[in-house]
Amino acid sequence: MNVETLYEGAYPLARVILDAGEKITAESGAMVAMSPTLEISGEAKGGLLKSLGRKMLGGESFFQSTISAYDQGEVLLAPSAPGALLVLDGSHDMMLQKGAFLAADDSVEVSPRGQGVGKGLFSGEGFFVMQVSGSGPLVLSSYGAIHQVDLDVGQEYIVDNGHLVAWNCNYDIQKAASGWFRSLTSGEGLVCRFTGPGTVYIQTRNLGPFAAVLLPFLPTPTK
Repeated sequence: MNVETLYEGAYPLARVILDAGEKITAESGAMVAMSPTLEISGEAKGGLLKSLGRKMLGGESFFQSTISAYDQGEVLLAPSAPGALLVLDGSHDMMLQKGAFLAADDSVEVSPRGQGVGKGLFSGEGFFVMQVSGSGPLVLSSYGAIHQVDLDVGQEYIVDNGHLVAWNCNYDIQKAASGWFRSLTSGEGLVCRFTGPGTVYIQTRNLGPFAAVLLPFLPTPTK
């Protein structure tokens, strides 16, 4: 299996080349085009309970697309929002923000994981995030470009919770500034303080504030 990113920038495609017998799992609706030597089907990956967990708890689709090759071919995949793609290979054990998963080798497992009351209320990610485990190609998507931060043992780094994509190190929630007034007036409120070792992937844009900017320009529903 070979995965590459086409058209670097705001509107990329993931091009996945499959040999006969290989298959990948992709987010529902991500397929743009594919060779006639491939077949696509919708599956409740991992069974009913895990699929419900991804949908209700993790914000992902209930059904995921399984794309199988009976002869060599390619499939083009795209996320729903403009932004970047990140292709990771090897062994995975990390957490994802809602909507970050685009596709992966069929052996990679994506399932919801609880993160406690405090983080659930204030991290911006809710009570559950998505956990990725297994080995093989993994494709993530973001809103904006993706910036990678590698942390050494004990090294700390602060990230606005609306800019998280993926991470594999511990974090705590804290005020952005020394006091509540300063935190609120800074426009940041609460942030995530990560502690290494590990890696944090950050998106350069935040979909929430962008949606708030667009809201006054949207038409008002008529009764």
